[in-house]
Amino acid sequence: MQSLAERHFVTRTGWLRAAVLGANDGILSTASLILGVASAAGTHRSILIAGVSGLVAGAMSMAAGEYVSVSSQADSEQADVSRERKELRDDSESESRELAAIYVRRGVDMDLATTVSQQLMARDAIGAHMRDELGISETTTARPIQAALTSALSFSVGAALPLLTATLEPASMLAASVAVASLLFLALLGAVGAKTGGANMVRATIRVTFWGALAMAVTAGMGAIFGTTL
Repeated sequence: MQSLAERHFVTRTGWLRAAVLGANDGILSTASLILGVASAAGTHRSILIAGVSGLVAGAMSMAAGEYVSVSSQADSEQADVSRERKELRDDSESESRELAAIYVRRGVDMDLATTVSQQLMARDAIGAHMRDELGISETTTARPIQAALTSALSFSVGAALPLLTATLEPASMLAASVAVASLLFLALLGAVGAKTGGANMVRATIRVTFWGALAMAVTAGMGAIFGTTL
């Protein structure tokens, strides 16, 4: 009987989180900015300038923020690995017992856990402790540059969608068109992100659309208020 290859989505969590966050933020922040300026009676030119500025500033901010954040995670991981290497050099027997205790807590009997711990440490001691003690693996390890580039690119793509809508629509229909189009873009993003990650598509779509609509409504309201009073 031919075995079927299992599909796992956890390998996608690193880049998928950055891509979905970037695209969602690009659509939402740029659409909200456009609606805010439009509600404040801004001209078509000023609305487009604000949108382009938001796209560039947002992409740079996302890249820098992701890089700094994920670099901090990578620094913490490296510090833990360095401490673990020192402990292995200083007292490998205690580290072997510590690893065996982890397997016992997971349901393996002591004799087997001790054997497994010794065999794994003989092959790759630091790898075994990174994976089973520290929870660091190839799948979950921090990748700052990948996260920064993914966030910047996905933000730019997301931001370009409401900006393109604003460019093509006449001033009289701009606000309504951007709002509707952006909600559709957000709903599509939620569905695609959920599908890619193996999650519930309906729940993800409703969640991202609801919060997107709320954010745009609040921003448009603030634009209308300040546009009237200033």
